[in-house]
Amino acid sequence: MVATDPLWLPTLSYDESELRKMDATLFMADGTAGGLRAGIRAGDPGLAVSRTGTTVNVTGGAGVVTRAGQGAYRFQMAATSPGTIAAANATFARIDLVYLRIWDNAVDSGGLYKADTVLLTGTPSGSPAIPTPAATVIYIPLATINVPNTGGGGASSSTISTTIRQVTVAPGGILPVTSATDIAIAGVYTGQARYNTVRGLPEYWSGSAWAAQGDYAAYTPSWTAATTNPTLGNGSLTTRWTRVGRQIHYLGTLVLGSTSNGGTGVWSMSLPTAAAASGIFTFGTTNYAVAFSNDYLGAMQIDSGASTGVFVVKTGTNASSAAQVSNTVPVAASSSSRLYWSIQYEAAT
Repeated sequence: MVATDPLWLPTLSYDESELRKMDATLFMADGTAGGLRAGIRAGDPGLAVSRTGTTVNVTGGAGVVTRAGQGAYRFQMAATSPGTIAAANATFARIDLVYLRIWDNAVDSGGLYKADTVLLTGTPSGSPAIPTPAATVIYIPLATINVPNTGGGGASSSTISTTIRQVTVAPGGILPVTSATDIAIAGVYTGQARYNTVRGLPEYWSGSAWAAQGDYAAYTPSWTAATTNPTLGNGSLTTRWTRVGRQIHYLGTLVLGSTSNGGTGVWSMSLPTAAAASGIFTFGTTNYAVAFSNDYLGAMQIDSGASTGVFVVKTGTNASSAAQVSNTVPVAASSSSRLYWSIQYEAAT
């Protein structure tokens, strides 16, 4: 098949392979040059798989199939019946596969040019696996059929699962993902959006991981002091943070070990992202705990526009008995000391 431009334009022609490659721009990319994500349109109920007795039926529908280097095979087809479920094995269960096949003689040498559905019978086994079409076959899976052994009801008791079915969207569209396979696939560009139906949340690709707004992430802060910086030694410093818009929630735990050194002067803890220069001081909760001794309650304080926070705790019962935490306040730092904090603040950006 060859397409030509109107007579009033310079004469150009494209073969079917070139047209399919251009059609790849209509669908979500798969991270390869000119590649696309094949599947059925998200939300399209077509190509549903069912059975009547042992006869498999597939409703009509449309979608796109792809092959490396071949672009987009768009298709639409009426309802079909790819066949009858084969008799069950006496001992073992098996898994059959229903898939949509694109026949392209120029690529698969199958002698045909059409779309069709196929029922591929699996191999009975104590641990049955989904069968795989031959390497030359251009296809997308539609469903699996779990066929128990004859003692479990056989072919007439088989069950159909569509979790293997893949959907696709236009470039920039929000792809719903449900299967473990789809959920595990990395994004193809920073900022890509998807909807994780298992979590019930929209997620975004950061360039290295999928995350939703409000997901917590680890952060490695800088623990410093006014005069001489502390050393963690065999202690531990664990923090987590999240953001929703410009709202930051930051929490952490500092556990001093036997080789930790509190340095000299007031302690500061770096923030995962700088605070807004809003003219407002932000306060959260903090607790300096000394095992088998006391808990000194107070607040974490972040100044307007700051990139670090300090800790203020009550050291006694009178009104003036509050001080900033350091290597000597509220008590001398030791391996029995623990510092906890939690604060919400506005980010600069």
